Amino acid sequence: MSAPPQIGVLLVNLGTPDAPDAPSVRRYLAEFLSDRRVVEIPQILWQPILRGIILTTRPKKSAHAYAQVWTDAGSPLAAITRRQSEALQTAFGETVRVAYAMRYGEPAIGGAIDALKAAGCDRILIAPLYPQYCAATTATVVDAVGNHLQALRWQPTLRFLPPYHDDVAYLGALKTSIETGLAALDFTPDVLLASFHGMPERTRALGDPYHDQCQATARRLSDALGRPVEVGFQSRFGRAKWLEPATDVRLEQLGRDGRSVAILAPGFAADCLETLEELAIRGKRQFEDAGGRHFAYLPCLNTDAPGMAMLETLARRELAGWL
Repeated sequence: MSAPPQIGVLLVNLGTPDAPDAPSVRRYLAEFLSDRRVVEIPQILWQPILRGIILTTRPKKSAHAYAQVWTDAGSPLAAITRRQSEALQTAFGETVRVAYAMRYGEPAIGGAIDALKAAGCDRILIAPLYPQYCAATTATVVDAVGNHLQALRWQPTLRFLPPYHDDVAYLGALKTSIETGLAALDFTPDVLLASFHGMPERTRALGDPYHDQCQATARRLSDALGRPVEVGFQSRFGRAKWLEPATDVRLEQLGRDGRSVAILAPGFAADCLETLEELAIRGKRQFEDAGGRHFAYLPCLNTDAPGMAMLETLARRELAGWL
């Protein structure tokens, strides 16, 4: 007699190089920046730029940035996402099999789906760990899953975790995490700055809801905390006009004005290069070079109790009728 079917949950985050060195970063960037949803420039124009300029200059610089945040467990993003999957597995027990994957790099989505299927999972919840929907993040996960399913004769039944930018569980977890972080500071910040990953302004004009969902998160978080939460967009790249206001510009302005700041990154489910190096290290330096004195970076939800309780709540909701 065959074993009874199992239910799978696959947590998916963006991705990371295998090591903080130029060859590993080059491989990662080649995959990431070749995604047509990430860079919406015709490939006949983009690929010569990518192969001829970006992949010959950027990997060394990015590898230096990764080296500043790399841990004994490897990439912070991969290590935290793995621990999130382990904690969620503990919460579910034997009723669900939990795995994790990266959209770019390893472990790959296709391999993770195959492993869950081999373990007997005929129903799988795909959980992109992006609170705010963006075609360059959430949709690429759906694309990758669909592309892999084309090669499977026996496909599992799938569900996808929807964006949760205004979900009460998400906002409640953020509120608890932020208040805990603020209580540990030796100063009271004048400004709470929520920094989201940037996107070209063109994506908003084409109908991507990302900008509006980021703003909605900040508004609801402001209501929950009882104080204003500003919005900034980080990680600008290239010459195109990007969503504004820019996080780095705002940090420099706050430094010049002599105002204290606590910065958070509610669009990231786990700390990574963009939070640990770009905000906590480089952002702090930009702020202090402009004359600022009191700066704090508040970590992402990561594997702290509020964040894990939120993930379990969201997953159980989407598994209704399966469990």
